[in-house]
Amino acid sequence: MTSPSARLMRLVSVLASRPSWTNRELAEHLSVTERTVRRDVAKLRELGYGIDSDPGPWGGYRLGQGSAVPPLPLDDEETLAVVVALREAALTGVLGGDQAALTALAKLQRLLPNRIAARLEGFTDAVVHTPRVALEPVSATVLLSLAGACRAGDNLRLSYRDRLGRESVREVSPYRLVRTRNRWYLVAFDMSRSDWRIFRADRVVEAHRTGRPAVITDPPDAGRLVSEMLISDYPVYARVRIPAGLDEARRLVPPGAGLHEPDGADATVITLGGVDLDELAVRLIRLGTPLRVLEPVELNDVLRMRLRDLLD
Repeated sequence: MTSPSARLMRLVSVLASRPSWTNRELAEHLSVTERTVRRDVAKLRELGYGIDSDPGPWGGYRLGQGSAVPPLPLDDEETLAVVVALREAALTGVLGGDQAALTALAKLQRLLPNRIAARLEGFTDAVVHTPRVALEPVSATVLLSLAGACRAGDNLRLSYRDRLGRESVREVSPYRLVRTRNRWYLVAFDMSRSDWRIFRADRVVEAHRTGRPAVITDPPDAGRLVSEMLISDYPVYARVRIPAGLDEARRLVPPGAGLHEPDGADATVITLGGVDLDELAVRLIRLGTPLRVLEPVELNDVLRMRLRDLLD
């Protein structure tokens, strides 16, 4: 006979598998009585699970939002994925210095069954982490506030520190959070400047909702706006065409390192910035893919010279 706790966890898993279940369907699926289903649903609600129900013979149960963080039923693959993601967050410091990822990881690892712990150990032994560039961490509290305001469409009052350490207060209409290889950026409409601006999330000291709804008209391509900003300070640029679709081109040159323009279904034009043509030539050779230089034409001579050096 299945224990009551195992039956509750199975009920949660079944409820999560589709939008709605009738009492009879749940009873048949779990091989219990309809009275047992009603009793188990009441117990889950006491534990903090949000389970909505519709009255009447054709009413159903739906898994919704609860008032607390309840136990979460995960299979082996899902558990391993969560642990690996938490370890990556802890290593990169992407969620800031409040140790939230580390403490969550420690709690979860203590609960891992031996079979999952053994797989995780095998994964750890096979992975080598190279030194990472030290970056300013972004507070998890700030990051969640920015993401929540973008989703809800609420204006924010930002306390923001610029690159010189000077603080200012801005009211903005948040639009999107953009994650590059190294940082988070908030794309928002700056009310005081009547223009779109990009804010580094790690420089946001505080973010509070004003209670006024954000009015977003004619929004930009947030990812492209950040990419353009990231390459805007280089003294030289190159435009090249590679015989690869947009997804493959973004794998070769991440969005934070260049601008991508589809050129048909099987080609992409990429704009890159660099300190000089020699550096750009080296980067293009390292891509390991055929390409055609669109501009500047002088880059072709530098590429040939670099390739001759490699052959010699």
